[in-house]
Amino acid sequence: MRRGQKMPGELIQGTDEWKAARLGKLTASRMADVLATTKTGPSASRKNYIAQLVAERLAGVPAESYSSGAMAWGVENEPFARAAYEIKTDCMVEQIGFVDHPTIAMAGMSPDGLVGEDGLIEIKAPNTATHIDYLLGRVPPPKYIPQMAWQMACSGRKWCDFVSFDPRMPDNLQLFVIRYVPEPGYIAAIEAEAVVFLGEVADMVEKLRALK
Repeated sequence: MRRGQKMPGELIQGTDEWKAARLGKLTASRMADVLATTKTGPSASRKNYIAQLVAERLAGVPAESYSSGAMAWGVENEPFARAAYEIKTDCMVEQIGFVDHPTIAMAGMSPDGLVGEDGLIEIKAPNTATHIDYLLGRVPPPKYIPQMAWQMACSGRKWCDFVSFDPRMPDNLQLFVIRYVPEPGYIAAIEAEAVVFLGEVADMVEKLRALK
């Protein structure tokens, strides 16, 4: 572990302790919302994420999370995807809870796993049509690049293997793995955006606390 990461085993994802550790913090799964803009300015998803973090900080409780059938499928199949990845790559995956960013306060990430000294994995168990798109596209899906890059920003790791898993496909097509390595300067760029975003969250919290 490097750059001030929490030691493995301190937190288990999904527990009350894990939820408390990430309360009001910018996390990797929402990094795309932080970066989202429109022709006229910040996107609705960015504004909504600011509001969520503000509410969490003011109320001291995590926002209620929505869970669809697709999300439940993903959670159910994540362990099988991780095991399939370990078999394919002959690498063990280390699971940890929450990692704070080493220099940016109120920000962190919960990785799907650490690989060796330099790697991470990001696991998805999408619908079959999407999985087929990944198999044929052979590139890291652009929509998940901010998430993977932010995980590297928090952990100091050099690459992230994107993993797509669909047990409904034939054995030889159930697992797709593609390595993502960020372009030079991209990590620093999203860290700068994160600082701006978190500044907006903090300013709004201060203004609301000043109301009588």
